[in-house]
Amino acid sequence: MTTVLIKQATIQDQNSSFHNQTVDIKIENGIITEIAKNIAIPEGATVVEKENLHVSPGWFDTSVSLGEPGYEDRETIAHGLQVAAKSGFTAIALQPNTTPVIDNQAQVKFVLERAKEQATSLFPIGALTKNSEGHDLAELFDMKNAGAIAFGDYNKAIQDANIQKIALQYVQDFDGLVISYCQDNSLKGKGIVNEGITSTRLGLKGIPTLAEELHIARNLFLLEYTGGKVHFPTISTQKSIALLKEAKAKGLQVTCSVAVHHLVLNEEVLTGFDSRYKIAPPLRDEATRKALIAAVLDNTIDCITSDHNPLDIEHKKLEFDMAKDGTIGLESAFGALLTVLPLEVVLEKLTAGKKIFGLPKQAIEINTTAELTFFTPTGESTFTKENILSKSKNSAFLGQKVKGKAYGIYNNGKLVI
Repeated sequence: MTTVLIKQATIQDQNSSFHNQTVDIKIENGIITEIAKNIAIPEGATVVEKENLHVSPGWFDTSVSLGEPGYEDRETIAHGLQVAAKSGFTAIALQPNTTPVIDNQAQVKFVLERAKEQATSLFPIGALTKNSEGHDLAELFDMKNAGAIAFGDYNKAIQDANIQKIALQYVQDFDGLVISYCQDNSLKGKGIVNEGITSTRLGLKGIPTLAEELHIARNLFLLEYTGGKVHFPTISTQKSIALLKEAKAKGLQVTCSVAVHHLVLNEEVLTGFDSRYKIAPPLRDEATRKALIAAVLDNTIDCITSDHNPLDIEHKKLEFDMAKDGTIGLESAFGALLTVLPLEVVLEKLTAGKKIFGLPKQAIEINTTAELTFFTPTGESTFTKENILSKSKNSAFLGQKVKGKAYGIYNNGKLVI
């Protein structure tokens, strides 16, 4: 029998009767068997003691790209899940942007097989369309049966309104969730950054916020027509917030996320033409960044994602307009968020995705399965290359101030600290 004893941890869990109490937690074979002020150390137990140790229900990241299969040089599933564990995440939703694309049950089974025996649980998102090309629906029902928790084409918007409509109708038969990345490609054109004063000053082609907003409006109209439920990932404009607030008031089954980088950074960082800041959707102006924070605080935005997207140096260290979009974000997510949001909001938004994606969320109580994240909310530092655990190093957070730090997790009967 494996026993883990967590010493003097402050429990941060609004749903627990031990909320805000500093206690010892005893875990035996993956189950919390005792929570008390002071528990004697059992023989052979692994003891966890850390400075200013806090514990919360395990964090879930709703958008993570890992590369395998096809782009193992960027990241593998096994190593990526270890990075997630050390960054405080007990579960991730895996994007289907691999080669081949995760668009059938064999691919879903493959990634689940590769994720076995890891502390961090992996939940695959199946592609909505074949090869994520936007023309024909993928094998959604088969993928759901194989273990896919939702369906979407990563960072590719469905341009054909009829495909979007059919997808929303089809998945209702098995209570499926459609993920709708929103961007009108004709309005985006050759744009690479947010359209505005900064893009004009830098001489970079701009993407109007309208490209996102028009698509959100269209997809909300379709949702109202078809029923079903939609999740809008990484929304990034003020009008998008207003549209989603209105849709929720109407009672539509709609949820949305925002990426950490849109809450922490604005387009001012682009002045050095550093391609680490080339992200989709693009970084917006300071007023929008503040509006996104306000939308997190008033719960218009349901959850926060790192939108972790590892890219190799050949695709990232290029002229700004040639580089691929994306930043890694698992390692910096918690520390960066604490610089702009209160702790209780950060914890709530890093666990809220479980409900959206239909995953169980355990309160920290005696006789429950242990799915825990360990962290400290105090201490300030600068995020440097030494803090990057991923195989790829394309972080938009290098040089940024961070607060607190994740110590690790306990999940699936495994301790990573």
